[in-house]
Amino acid sequence: MNVCIVGTGYVGLVSAACFAEMGNRVACVDVNPKVIETLKACKVHIYEPGLEELVRRNTEQDRLHFTTSLEEGMADSEVLFITVGTPQADDGTCDLSYVEAVAREIGQRMTAPKIVVDKSTVPVGTADRVRAIIAEELGKRGVDIPFDVVSNPEFLKEGDAVGDFMKPDRVIVGSDDENSAKVLGALYAPFARSRDKLIVMGVRSAEMTKYAANCMLATKISFINEIANICERVGADVSEVRMGIGSDSRIGYSFIYPGVGYGGSCFPKDVKALISTAGDHGYDARLIRSVDEVNNAQKHVLADKIIAYFAEQGGVAGRTLALWGIAFKANTDDIREASSIEVIKDLTGLGMRVRAFDPVAGGRAREELGHLPNLEIVDNQYEMLAGADALAVVTDWNQFRNPEFARIRALLAAPVVFDGRNLYQPARMGREGFAYFSIGRTPVL
Repeated sequence: MNVCIVGTGYVGLVSAACFAEMGNRVACVDVNPKVIETLKACKVHIYEPGLEELVRRNTEQDRLHFTTSLEEGMADSEVLFITVGTPQADDGTCDLSYVEAVAREIGQRMTAPKIVVDKSTVPVGTADRVRAIIAEELGKRGVDIPFDVVSNPEFLKEGDAVGDFMKPDRVIVGSDDENSAKVLGALYAPFARSRDKLIVMGVRSAEMTKYAANCMLATKISFINEIANICERVGADVSEVRMGIGSDSRIGYSFIYPGVGYGGSCFPKDVKALISTAGDHGYDARLIRSVDEVNNAQKHVLADKIIAYFAEQGGVAGRTLALWGIAFKANTDDIREASSIEVIKDLTGLGMRVRAFDPVAGGRAREELGHLPNLEIVDNQYEMLAGADALAVVTDWNQFRNPEFARIRALLAAPVVFDGRNLYQPARMGREGFAYFSIGRTPVL
């Protein structure tokens, strides 16, 4: 098929590259000429494992093309995906200005029938809004061109987005038009060879499914963090509790890892957006609101442990903390809503110096956090430990999972580790001679 993808962020670029990999001819559109030139040179402007190789191969084989012109990109397309950003507005609602701008331009420039697909995460009712905007623009032109608007939410994990797209758990298509559903089914068929993964439903149900899925996962994270905080106070070990409850097939082990809270571009925004949507329709989403409140508090738990530890030693002011991990999760350079930011702000605001290292997100962190006082972004995982009063682990990168403990102990001014991801076993840390603090487990002193 001929496919047009509007937007080259995580969702757009991954979708474009994966559709092209399956033999489709894909035009990828973005308003930023610098990004388009970078992509034409087969360089990817976001960090996503395996993505650059896909982009290079399909560009070289003439299946993947990049342009700043929507008119050019949509000229021969049968299906047009909207994958632009939907950032959180100041009031917690979803900002649809980019989606609406694309819809308006589609109506102004389309010359042949199109299936327009909302793949950006958007509130319930957005497809109706997109349909109305396109119809309005066609009316201004005095033309009558058939089109349909379909919802096709994405379920991609940053850090494993290519794998998720190529082997999806399910493909949700929200459409009331049988032909549109068949076209989307044919487009996704190569990704579902082992079994039928297509689920067709109403447009509004599809829009709601995306929010419901993300809020469910966010709920599991906040739940286990709440349990971890209780465990610390009653003398239980959350790691053991997690094994106990995860063995129940109704609960499972996924997304019940205690830590410093969720971040990134999806969960925080989508949870707040659904709370706002519920409020707009006269319903107080108390459970989902609590998920958000628990998560906001959890982002400060690690800093609170550090502050409490040094309180009897004159406080954190003037001391130095080595911090491993800035990205909100491993295998991405995304620092949006990252818990590390709250840790850094809490501690530097009290006069503590923070040296932070991340194997991928360091450059992005310098751009966005470099203005913060008492913060230094460094490039060496071990040298940055020299003379620091403690080490804090905030992101679960693989290279942090089994580090050189003897080297860490020798470099730190004092053998103190604060583990925000429970990467290490308390018993081992005790044997290695560390004072060790984690989430939901008894400290090693």
